[in-house]
Amino acid sequence: MKTTLNIPNDLIKEAMTASDSRTKTDAVIAGLKELIRQKKIERVLSSAGKLEFSDKWEKSRHGR
Repeated sequence: MKTTLNIPNDLIKEAMTASDSRTKTDAVIAGLKELIRQKKIERVLSSAGKLEFSDKWEKSRHGR
């Protein structure tokens, strides 16, 4: 999908260098993928201490 974005030149050049991208498009895609990855990690880490695990998993696994 083609989209017009207003990104400062110095920011896109820095992103291209940091991501080792050859094109602006590749740099933007790499940046978006990294943002999504970090947000997923944050969601998982925010669940720390809120999940309960049962030690009866083996019994239920073999009880089928």
